[in-house]
Amino acid sequence: MTESILTTIKQMLGIPAADVVFDQDVLVNINSAFMVLHQLGVGPEDVYFIEDATATWEDFTTDITFYSVVKTYIFLKVRLVFDPPGTSFHLAAIENQIRELEWRLSVQVPIPPEI
Repeated sequence: MTESILTTIKQMLGIPAADVVFDQDVLVNINSAFMVLHQLGVGPEDVYFIEDATATWEDFTTDITFYSVVKTYIFLKVRLVFDPPGTSFHLAAIENQIRELEWRLSVQVPIPPEI
């Protein structure tokens, strides 16, 4: 089953899939999160980015072990910028969850063999 990355993140943010008003804002922040994932070694060899709702999670990675964590990570990163929490306690909780996911993703990435 192929899921649109943009549509998934919009739905997690509470934005209906048919509502395109915020697509550009959401896209920019999704791509920022993909850049961080690339720096962590997650995903394809080249920096991955999306331009519209046609890009799917399977386009980013075929490794099923990353799907749920990557979706959660990107949602949280986008949420912090697009719809930040109203309290410092909630903000700190999201930031802590992002840091934990970054650590878990970085240890899940296989170490390349030495040349």
